[in-house]
Amino acid sequence: MSVGLLAVVDDILTAALKASAKTAGVVIDDAAVTPQYVQGLTPARELPVVRNIALGSLFNKFVIIIPIALLLTAFAPWVLPYLLIIGGTYLCFEGAEKVLEWFGFHHAAGETDDRDERKLVFGAIRTDLILSTEIMLIALASLDADFGIWMTLGALAVIALAMTLLVYGAVALLVKIDDIGLQMMKNPARRVRRTGVRIVASMPAVFRVISIVGTVAMLWVGGHLVIANLAETFWTGPYDLLHVVTHAIEAAGPVIVWIADTAVSAVFGLVLGLLVVAVVLGLTRLFRRTPAEASAH
Repeated sequence: MSVGLLAVVDDILTAALKASAKTAGVVIDDAAVTPQYVQGLTPARELPVVRNIALGSLFNKFVIIIPIALLLTAFAPWVLPYLLIIGGTYLCFEGAEKVLEWFGFHHAAGETDDRDERKLVFGAIRTDLILSTEIMLIALASLDADFGIWMTLGALAVIALAMTLLVYGAVALLVKIDDIGLQMMKNPARRVRRTGVRIVASMPAVFRVISIVGTVAMLWVGGHLVIANLAETFWTGPYDLLHVVTHAIEAAGPVIVWIADTAVSAVFGLVLGLLVVAVVLGLTRLFRRTPAEASAH
């Protein structure tokens, strides 16, 4: 009995490892996007916020994504591409908002720090839901179709837990590395103090780079999701254009093809995101019109 159980566990872990390798790109994107949400917080609140986002990510995976993905795969697989189109569009919207913020288009600040923190955590968990959905669906598609429901569930559970620990462990390290640098600056060893000074001095630039990478990742992943799943549903136009571009430069090698694929997906994501931002702003202004303004028209 124990030998059979060990064999099952080994099969689950092996399948989870192979499936996880195919999600690496999205996992990196997730790790790049998340640190943006803790920028500007006091040091004492950084780790609690990362913890809350990580708990929300686990809730997303275990309570929402895995059950719904298994049910839809079994009974309505045609729904999945439409859900991914919606999720990808939301990522494009968030990415476009951040690009607009770079050019001075800022939203109004919240009334209190506590309220801002709750909204920040909710926004991060909402974004994680989209990225986690893609991670889990890629993993699900990578598993053997004859694996069985319980083996599939076990593999997905292992992947969900491992990816969450990996992403948010990396995020926690990133947001606290400046504190590590400050502690090193107090060390009596001169070389350690110098290293601490360099770490602290480099962190603003590191977070600027992370912010840019995270935004591009949102646009790339969101644009790619929409392009790929539109092609599976009712419109192949963007996918055909992407295929023409990558086919034209395939002689340059896989790295160049990947860069071109990423760039086209990100540009598509930005354009789509800006369109959604315009629609949302228009609807917001429409519904915020006062009765006097409405009667004047």
